[in-house]
Amino acid sequence: MISEPSRYCTVELQALPSRIGQVRRIVSAQLRHWQLDTLIDLAALGVTELLTNVHRHARTDKTCTVEVELLLDRLTVSVRDHDPRIPDLAEPAADDEEFATSGRGLAIIEAMSESWGVRPQGDSGKVVWFTLQAPPSPVADPPSSPVMYGAMTAGPLESAALVR
Repeated sequence: MISEPSRYCTVELQALPSRIGQVRRIVSAQLRHWQLDTLIDLAALGVTELLTNVHRHARTDKTCTVEVELLLDRLTVSVRDHDPRIPDLAEPAADDEEFATSGRGLAIIEAMSESWGVRPQGDSGKVVWFTLQAPPSPVADPPSSPVMYGAMTAGPLESAALVR
């Protein structure tokens, strides 16, 4: 089995509302290019949530890097920022907070992804990531010519019909 090499895309940006939409469009276009149209909505939602968290919670420096990598059958989307504080998955909202409009970003990531996590980067920040299962790659058509194994010489059992 021949495995396809990793596919990789990276974007550096300031996590500002105007840039979040741009990155969502870049990620969507990259997934279309990789023929992963079925993952566009989930990946765009996930990257939006992660970048919104950087915008809302990262102290002073809103610079971050978005990485999208397809390796075998897993798409991993990660956002690295410079705030070393590790985010917590928020507790379920109380009845009076039922209609809250924020605080659910990581819960959304957990619900829509196959897996997710946080990797501390020491004092220089952290990486928050999630994975999605990619659909199987289309199988290439079998070759139209017969497959030949071994030597290409006539050999000792050469047929008279093959002699020219």
